[in-house]
Amino acid sequence: MITALRPVPRTARRTGMALALCAALALAGCARGEEDTAPPAASGGGQGQQQVVASPTGEPASTCTLERFGGEKFDLTSVPVGFSQSEKEANPFRIAETKSIKDEAAKLGIKDLRVTNAQSQFSKQITDVQQLIAQGVKLLVIAPLNSDGWEPVLQQAAAKKIPIITVDRRINATPCQDYLTFIGSDFYEQGKRAADRMIEALGGKGEVAILLGAPGNNVTNERTAGFKDRIQEKAPDIKIVFEQTGEFTREKGQQVTEQLIQSRPDINGIYAENDEMALGAVTALKGAGKEPGDIKIVSIDGTRSAVQAIVDGWLHAVVESNPRFGPLAFETAQKFLNGEEIPDKIIISDREYDTSTAKESLGDAY
Repeated sequence: MITALRPVPRTARRTGMALALCAALALAGCARGEEDTAPPAASGGGQGQQQVVASPTGEPASTCTLERFGGEKFDLTSVPVGFSQSEKEANPFRIAETKSIKDEAAKLGIKDLRVTNAQSQFSKQITDVQQLIAQGVKLLVIAPLNSDGWEPVLQQAAAKKIPIITVDRRINATPCQDYLTFIGSDFYEQGKRAADRMIEALGGKGEVAILLGAPGNNVTNERTAGFKDRIQEKAPDIKIVFEQTGEFTREKGQQVTEQLIQSRPDINGIYAENDEMALGAVTALKGAGKEPGDIKIVSIDGTRSAVQAIVDGWLHAVVESNPRFGPLAFETAQKFLNGEEIPDKIIISDREYDTSTAKESLGDAY
C-alpha cells in the first residue's frame, strides 16, 4: 500500500466527497476528515509534493474492473511492465515524470520495467509501444504525445488484454475497452486559474498574448479554452490579440515572443501554456531590454526554474501540473488487479505559486 498521498485539499463539503472518493479508490492517506485549504507544506529534500486526487465533482465516473476488462490477475513484481515517454527529456516535467515512474517501480520491487522515449516523434512512440507489446509486457503506462492516432496500438493491446494507463495527456478512445483509465490534471480548470491570475495581474484590462502548446493533444486545447472562457466571463476588457504555438519548448517560446514584441510592443500580458515557453519568453524580454514585471507572465507547470522566476520578478504566477505519476499510477494498477473498481479518469489536485508563496515553496517545485 502506498502511503505518500496527502489529504485531499478541500473543506467541510469537501471532506464528505473526499471520503467517498477514498472509499471508491481506497487511496491511502487520503481524506482523514480534517480541513485543509492551504497548499501542503514543503516536504523538504527537494522531493516535492506527491500527487493528490481531487474531490469528485459532477456526474459519477464510469468504472472498470478486471472482470469487466476481461483480463487476468498477475503479480506486478514478476512480469514485464512498460512505460512509454513521449518527449525529449530536456523538459523538467518529463524528467520528473520518468523519474517518478522509475523510482516507484524500484520501491515496489518491479524487477522488469522497460522504458522507452519517443524523442517527441509520434510515429516513434507508436512503434515503441508496439515493440513493448511484442516483448510481452503485461501493463502499459503511456504519456501520449498526441491524443489521436492510437488505434493500431489499442487494437494490439486489447487483443492481449493489456491494461493501459495514460498519464498527463488523454487518448481519444473508450476507457475500460481501449484502455483502462487516464490519470492527470483538469487542464480546462488550469486554463481558468491561469486566467484568474492574469486578470489579477492586469487589473481586468489590457492586451494579452497566448503562447499555445503543441497542437494535436487535449492539453493545449483545454488550457486554451479554459483561459479564453474565463477571460470572456470575468474580464471582457482584456483582449487576446496574439496566439501562436510555442510547441511547449523554451527555444520556440523565445522565438515566438521575439516576434510578439516586434508586432505588439505594448503587449501587457503573456499566457504561456507551459513553463518552458514562459522561460523562453523571459529570455526574449531580457534581450529586448524589458525589466521584470513590465509584461505580466502567467504559466502552467510548476518547474523550479519558473518558480524561481516568480521570486526574481519575471513571472507573476504559475499553476502547477504535477508530473509525479509513479505512486498513483502503480497504486491504480494494483487496485485494478485486486478486482477493485477504477474510475475512467482520475483527476489530481494542483497547487499554485505566486509572489506570496514562491520563495518558501521553491523546494516543492521540480
